[in-house]
Amino acid sequence: MRRADRLMTLVQILRDGALHKAEDLAKAVQVSPRTIYRDMETLAASGVPIEGERGVGYHVTAAITLPPLNLTMTELEALHMGLLAVAGGSDSELGSAAKALSQKIDAVLPEDRDRAPANVSFAVYPFADAAKGFQHLPQIRQALRARQKLEISHQDKSRTVRPLQLDYWGRLWTCVVWCETTRGFDDIRVDQISALRILPSLFVDEPEKSLAAYTARRIR
Repeated sequence: MRRADRLMTLVQILRDGALHKAEDLAKAVQVSPRTIYRDMETLAASGVPIEGERGVGYHVTAAITLPPLNLTMTELEALHMGLLAVAGGSDSELGSAAKALSQKIDAVLPEDRDRAPANVSFAVYPFADAAKGFQHLPQIRQALRARQKLEISHQDKSRTVRPLQLDYWGRLWTCVVWCETTRGFDDIRVDQISALRILPSLFVDEPEKSLAAYTARRIR
C-alpha cells in the first residue's frame, strides 16, 4: 500500500472520533506501531486535527475554529483557495504576504491543540496535490444542494455517483458518495477526480443509499 493511501485509510478509521491504539491501527494497515507514530506526526503536520500520544491512542478532534470566528466549510474553502491562488501568482510580494498570513492563522489556532499544523493553507506531503481538487468543490456543493447526480472520472474510471457529504481533513477534501456504477458507498478524495460533470437527473433519498446508512455501516 502506498504511503498516501495508507494515510488516507488511517484518516477513515480515525474519523469516527473514537480513541484508537497504535497497535490496532498498525494491524489494520499492516505496518509496525513505530510507523503509525510517524504517520500520526505526518497527518498532524498536514493539518488533520489529530490528538493523542504513544501508549494512549489517537483520535480526530472537532473541526478547526479560529477565535473569535467559527469558520464554515464554505468560508474555510474560500480562505484556502484564496491564499493558494495568491501564493501561486506571479507577484512575489503578494505570494510572501499570503504565506505570512497563513503563518498568522496557524498562530491563533485553538490552544487545546498540542501544536498547530504548519502553513495551514499550503498543501504539503503526503497530500501535496490536494489543491487539484479545489476546482471541483463548487460543482460538488451545487450537486449536493440540488440532489443531482455527478459523472466523475476517478482513478481512470468513469462513474455515476450521488454526492452525500463533503468532508475536510486539513488540506484534504473527500466526498461521501453512493456509486451507481459499483452499487456501493465510497469516500472519494476530491483531488483524485480528473473530470466532473453535473448530470441533469435528480435523485431522491433512499434509506439504503443515504448518508445515515453509510454512517451506520462505518461505525459497526
